[in-house]
Amino acid sequence: MARRGLRSNRIKDKDPEEKKPQKLEFTYQFKVKETKELLEFLLEKMNTSRNVCKQLLSNNQVLVNGALERQYNLMLAKEDEVKISKRPIHDDSFNKKPKKRNINRPKKIDIIYEDKDFIAIDKPEGLLSIENGKDIVSAYSYVSEYLRLNNKLDRPFVIHRIDKETSGVLVFAKNPYVQSKLRLEWNKYVVLREYIALVEGEMPKKSDRIVVNLLEDKNNMVYVAKGHDGKTSITNYEVIKTDGKYSLLRVLIDTGRKNQIRVVLANLGHPIVDDDKYGSKTKTIGRLGLHASKLIFKHPFTNEELVFETRFPKAFNIIK
Repeated sequence: MARRGLRSNRIKDKDPEEKKPQKLEFTYQFKVKETKELLEFLLEKMNTSRNVCKQLLSNNQVLVNGALERQYNLMLAKEDEVKISKRPIHDDSFNKKPKKRNINRPKKIDIIYEDKDFIAIDKPEGLLSIENGKDIVSAYSYVSEYLRLNNKLDRPFVIHRIDKETSGVLVFAKNPYVQSKLRLEWNKYVVLREYIALVEGEMPKKSDRIVVNLLEDKNNMVYVAKGHDGKTSITNYEVIKTDGKYSLLRVLIDTGRKNQIRVVLANLGHPIVDDDKYGSKTKTIGRLGLHASKLIFKHPFTNEELVFETRFPKAFNIIK
């Protein structure tokens, strides 16, 4: 078994002057369904000439996953998002090197593992896994710029995500073939998804397995559904330690639903500390008390078991 993790390189953030963001309007937005080159994809989707597509690229009118793209032979992967701007983009915030600073933006990101197929980071809390259209600064943009320092055609490929407010292990593939195989059959290859959670109160049991269905409302709030509505979620926890006021938990999930751990624990009456979205009344550690501590999956081609892990933040150590 190959063991990965706890090696620390850093992706550093340089801090130039801020500029007023350019307001963008998009003519087209596409979701990629299969691996192919960017130019081939644009020709297929836009039904126009090769020269027109190349002109869009050279004019700074094409974004891939929120970053400006000029390379016609960039390899796209399943679930990538391609946007075509109505006008050339001059806003530096959309360059591949993330430049726009906000209060939650980290000064560095630790790389915990890298080989020819994968790169794993310890994502800080407050940083998106990938851009969402409103906030383009993301772990994806940092890793993208880091990889392109070696080769301008290199880029990360999304395998999984963790919440913006959650810190911890986030892994990207480095080629579309590995990514596509993993995304297509993720549950077949994933072995373990472990989190450390700091919650309010003392849990009713030392360990438990919770199976509930989850639904999301129009305000993007996830909740436990009644009856058979929604998507099944499976959450396992065990208490590491407690002082009655707080409990530190090891949480293993068999499903990866949006906000799953936060919703399930809040539904038990023990919300994660500082999670005011799901009912926490405390301001205990100044951040969400949830950390993705370990991810294990099998390489889709070699079947090697890969283990990626990070230590949970010191701020979680409030129980004596």
